[in-house]
Amino acid sequence: MKDELKSFYAAVLLSLGVVFLSNFLFSDKKENIEETQPVVETAVIDTQKELTEDKDVLSQENLSTEEVLISSQRVDIDNDAIKGSIRANGGRIDNLWLKKYKQTLDADSADVELFAPTKSANPYYAEFGWLSSDKNLKLPNTETLWTVKGDKLTPQTPVVLEWDNGEGLRFITKISIDNDYMFNIDQYVENNTDKSVTLYPYGLIARNQEKAIGASVVHEGLIGVFDDELEEVKYSDLKKENKEFESNGGWFGFSDRYWFSSIIINSKQKIKAKFSRNDTFYQTDYVGAPVTVSAGSVGSSQEMLYAGAKEIKLLDKYTDDLHINKFDLAVDFGWYYFLTKPFFYILDFLYNIIGNMGWAILLFATLLRLAMFPIANKSFENMAKMKKLQPKLKELQEKFAEDKLKLQQETVLLYQKEKVNPASGCLPMFIQIPVFFSLYKVLNIAIEIRHAPFIGWIKDLSAPDPMVISAWSHLPIPGFLDIGVWPIVMGLTMFIQQKMNPAPTNKDQARAFALMPLIFTFMMGHFAAGLVIYWSFSNLLAIIQQRAILIKNKA
Repeated sequence: MKDELKSFYAAVLLSLGVVFLSNFLFSDKKENIEETQPVVETAVIDTQKELTEDKDVLSQENLSTEEVLISSQRVDIDNDAIKGSIRANGGRIDNLWLKKYKQTLDADSADVELFAPTKSANPYYAEFGWLSSDKNLKLPNTETLWTVKGDKLTPQTPVVLEWDNGEGLRFITKISIDNDYMFNIDQYVENNTDKSVTLYPYGLIARNQEKAIGASVVHEGLIGVFDDELEEVKYSDLKKENKEFESNGGWFGFSDRYWFSSIIINSKQKIKAKFSRNDTFYQTDYVGAPVTVSAGSVGSSQEMLYAGAKEIKLLDKYTDDLHINKFDLAVDFGWYYFLTKPFFYILDFLYNIIGNMGWAILLFATLLRLAMFPIANKSFENMAKMKKLQPKLKELQEKFAEDKLKLQQETVLLYQKEKVNPASGCLPMFIQIPVFFSLYKVLNIAIEIRHAPFIGWIKDLSAPDPMVISAWSHLPIPGFLDIGVWPIVMGLTMFIQQKMNPAPTNKDQARAFALMPLIFTFMMGHFAAGLVIYWSFSNLLAIIQQRAILIKNKA
């Protein structure tokens, strides 16, 4: 019975190792991409309809963003969180920088660039407009030069784009922004003709993504909520076919590890949405319900655009204030949502008290240990008794070496006599698994932890320990064998804790267990430093607790 439990324990640990090692070895692998229908052919009215005819999308010149911006007429955007501009030709929002976030830890690092115009290295933009089933109707397109009213888009000063098609239709787009990342797009059509016109509002976000994200602990790709159902589509999922959805309102866009863009549609509006691609260019778009504009009247459509960082508290605020259903799911909380999100809020609360995320993680580890103290205490006491029983168990194994059934019976009787439950040692492990995964998620998804320093050489808790022990760096050894100081500390705490536990009587199991600290040391060497620090400190607390119990039980 004991051997079976030890085998199970080893299997669980090795499975965890395989999962994490796979995430490391196979993440960010470039995938081969097959050709599908061009992204520009994505809107659906009654038949396939071209949404844009921007040839720049598929013929990149790889100019710098600054070079592209100089060559076009623009309207500046500025608030506390972002800066950028709107291209007057086409009315496209295609230039956004996130003012609160830097690309690297360097003091002179540039702001994070989110949206970028076509012809630049990695175009990424949003546009809105109107479609019609009447091919002869003149509508604004990507080259339409809008008349701009307003010098700069700020929270206090919206801008208005106007264009007259010369045939009795006047198009007006009012763009406003709050002090964070939310744009309001209000589109109007004045019908000055003598007959009604039926138009379809559309919106799209498109980007060039040359590096298709592979296996990763955080979803990166296309994302949306349609009729209350979350849809996460990897870039590689669009190799063979586009993804189409029908919904009453919803939101959809692109999700990166820390950054996010999305079009948000009112739940009262019925839409058709699509995720599509052409080579390395991806697009998410929608076509709304028809808007019939009678002669002499005005038709309208309202949308919102989110373009910025995945700030969890801000997303929750938008969810409540703007009634955007499940908007917080833009953050990939994972299977243990019910733990991951509360863990984030607890860490954030502790951080606001202490002022350092590293110390907040250590305090969080202490609180978790306190919460699990009764269970862990019972488990450690049982393991101390198990350790005292080791000589008697060895005697039984020698005595009944040829009779396995009798050995099992005598072993069970010994456990009953000494009031020892060999299974109790597994309970804390089962509790720790979801806790570990949830904290692992938090440290990978929370932008609040990105570039958060601790003490000493740890300048970014979301990145691996940079103080790498690479004495063998001159040798042809794979880079994943390079490990930092904190993973070594974690491995040592695992080794000490292992030595304090009763050793497996099976020699093969004993060898496998002896290798576990070493395996986890190298595996955790490339995990977020914050997670490694948490695990090291949690192990240290467990060692102290376990040592006290061993002394108490004189084991």
